[in-house]
Amino acid sequence: MTRLLIAIAVVVGALSSTSLAIAQTPDAASDQLTTSEDAMETPKLLIFDVNETLLDLAPLKTSVGKALGGRDDLLPLWFSTMLHYSLVETLSDQYHDFGEIGTAALLMVAESQGVELTEEEAKQAIIPVIRSLPPHPDVVAGIQRLKEAGYRIVSLTNSSSAGVEAQFQNAGLTDLFEKRYSVDAVGKFKPHPDTYAHVLADLGVKPGDAMMVAAHAWDLAGAENAGLQTAFVKRPGKTLYPNVSKPDVIVADLNELAGRLTSKAN
Repeated sequence: MTRLLIAIAVVVGALSSTSLAIAQTPDAASDQLTTSEDAMETPKLLIFDVNETLLDLAPLKTSVGKALGGRDDLLPLWFSTMLHYSLVETLSDQYHDFGEIGTAALLMVAESQGVELTEEEAKQAIIPVIRSLPPHPDVVAGIQRLKEAGYRIVSLTNSSSAGVEAQFQNAGLTDLFEKRYSVDAVGKFKPHPDTYAHVLADLGVKPGDAMMVAAHAWDLAGAENAGLQTAFVKRPGKTLYPNVSKPDVIVADLNELAGRLTSKAN
């Protein structure tokens, strides 16, 4: 329980970074590389977060903003509210899938902002849009380079199993990944350690031989707590949480990650 509470503190500390601000340049991100990269073991398995790490949330920003009366600036509040209540459900031994929690969170934000919104309108603002998000421009090429270098590639998301299947099909990513994992399998949300442990157990991989790749500091804190190596992808508006160890690798995008890990593997 103590480890889980620490992970939750990380999430709460990182929620303010969900705004879609301009990311720093690749050169600036490269300057933040940790000194642990040279000493780290070469991972055998790369586990990718999906939303924001692989897929661009810009269309969702537009849709949520429209549902909230043109207030696209409220996307960070909606997203942080959704994360908050996913943790509430994990701690209280309850489980609704991410789509259900996202809908509830949007209704809560609408009410707090004096915006009239029905449950069906909230669902339509989220579910169809989040299932058809485009990949970031660097994703396909970066993943292909990592696969060619011999890395095993899987994903782990807080989205539902049906949701991530639709996301990958619509984004053209299905064939690039060995497996897609959802927290549905354990009924708990990241950063709970059981979510990462489930992937490792299913694939027969030791924690130290796996690397979690994500654009969210709270996700990486959870993975590190579970014994995994970590890589931070600095997507627009994403920052690290200062009260935990820095990730093993910090990159601007997946092409930079492929370059780092490919050279290390060789």
